[in-house]
This record gives sequence, structure tokens and C-alpha cells, in this order.
Amino acid sequence: MAKSKQSNIDCSIVIPLYNEEPVINELYGRLTSTMLTTGLDYEIVFVDDGSADRTPEMIKNIAEKDSKVVAVELRRNFGQTAALAAGFDTAQGQTIISMDGDLQHSPEEIPNFLEKLNQGYDVVSGWRKHRVDNLLTRKIPSRIANWLASKISGVDIHDFGTTFKAYRREVIEELYLHGEMHRFIPALLSQSGVKIIEIPIQNIVRPEGASNYGISRTFRVLFDLITLRFLLGYLAKPLHFFGKTAMYCIIAGLLMGAYILYDKFMYNVPIMVAHAPMAGLAAILLLVGLLFISTGLIGEMVSRVYFESTNKKIYSVRKIYRRGNR
Repeated sequence: MAKSKQSNIDCSIVIPLYNEEPVINELYGRLTSTMLTTGLDYEIVFVDDGSADRTPEMIKNIAEKDSKVVAVELRRNFGQTAALAAGFDTAQGQTIISMDGDLQHSPEEIPNFLEKLNQGYDVVSGWRKHRVDNLLTRKIPSRIANWLASKISGVDIHDFGTTFKAYRREVIEELYLHGEMHRFIPALLSQSGVKIIEIPIQNIVRPEGASNYGISRTFRVLFDLITLRFLLGYLAKPLHFFGKTAMYCIIAGLLMGAYILYDKFMYNVPIMVAHAPMAGLAAILLLVGLLFISTGLIGEMVSRVYFESTNKKIYSVRKIYRRGNR
């Protein structure tokens, strides 16, 4: 996220959108009504993530009429993490709230998040305590993933996956998002010693359209959990991540090799006649162990070095629309 900007805006609401044409007007109206009750100076940052419907046109029209609305149009569909990153970089508020744009998150609950921030917490995370999703495709995989994320990160919250969260600007502005790591922001921030609290939120049936997520997301989450474990525990010592597996492979390969050589020199047993399969397996185990040690997470490391050293963004903005600034 970009460094703090000089701004008098108290609160920014960042909302990634993808084909949400049917609900945008209602979402905007409810957000505006809610924020007016807070008495805060606010802005609404709509981020269109390459929608194929009228979503970009609608948020641009709203931004032209309301100076408190910013419309960010990405060049294509980059995914929710990139859309949130674009919104965070654009937001100017000292408090930043992120939420989904499909009205499954109730704008009327925003004051509950602000209240917790005022009590001294740095991150307030929503908890869909009573979920309305499908049991097999959403609830069970989600509970497993959340339990694993909690154990891996040491952050005691129940719902990492929801986008509905609030942050103090200073704790999120140094955060670098990539891949699909937006769901684990509290875990990533926990290393800095931030104060995190979880509050229950409503989880209602999506009023319009269909969910953009399916069972395939479960597999991506599993890979993200592996990445999370590496980022939290092994970023400074990557060899330790696959070290145990590597050593098991190498030790097993060396033991097999020692046995083959013992038979060869003690009993003159022809290696390729008596131990060809074992010799091949020993060689493979040694090779796999060396590969684990040498290349285990080089791809992840190179990716992070590339993006962070070059300040390369994981999204591409076509244009940002503000009233009076075209």
C-alpha cells in the first residue's frame, strides 16, 4: 500500500466489484445513508475488476455526481486481491474498511467496526458466525481452512475469508498483497504486533446474481495456506521450510546407497543385477532432496523480490474518476 497521504478524510470504504450491476445503486444508497449517520468525512472507493456488464459505467456516473465517490477501473479482471490492493492504494482515509459489493455485507454494520477501532484495536475482522452457504462446498471447506489458518498464524479468529474488515491506515500501508493473500491480511499483520479483534456480522443470501466463487477456490486456499506458513515462519530461513523432507530423502538415499556398496564390496554382488531398482530409487531420493533444498521456494522469493524492489503493482489501472478531476 502507498504511504500515508495528507488528507482530512476520516474513513475510506473500499469495495471491489465484478459484474455487480444489479446491486450498485442500492449499495451506494445504503453506504451513503450509513456514513452520514457517523458524522465522519468519508469516501467510497469502488474498484471495478474488469466487469463485463455495466458496472464500470455505473460507478463512473456515480463518481461524476458525488465528490465522495472514487471509481477505479482496472484494465482487466485481476482478481479480488489485486482489486483490494488498488483500492487500498487509492484510499485516502485514516481508517480503511473493505467489504464485498454484492450486499452480502450489510453497510449498516460499518459503525460497529468503527466503534472497535475507537476502542484501540488496529484491525477489526468480521465473523460470519451463522453462515448461509452450502454445507459441502462452502461451510465445511471454510471451517477447515480457517482452523488451519488460525493454527498456522497463531491469530485466534474464526473467519479469515470474509472481506468485511476495518484497519487503521498505519498498520496496513506497509502491507504488500500478492497472489490471493487478501483473506489472510490479519495473519500477515500479526507479525507487527497489531491488536486484532473479531466481531460477528450478518451473512445473508446474495440478493442478486450468482457467486463468483466455487469449490475450485478450496484448492487455491490450500496453496495459499502453504504460502502463509512460509511467509510467517520461514521468510528469513527458507531452507527450513522443506528442510525436514529434504533430509529424510537424502538420508534414505544415502542409506540405500551404503547398503548397495556394502553388498558390492563385501560380497561382490553386481549392482545392476541385484540392486538396479534400489540404486535408481536411491539416486532419485538424493536428487529430490537436493531439489527441495536448492529450489523449494525460489519462485516465491524471486516473485517477492521482483515486485517489492521494483515497486511493481499487481494490477493496472485504466483511469481513476473523481468529480472535478478528469
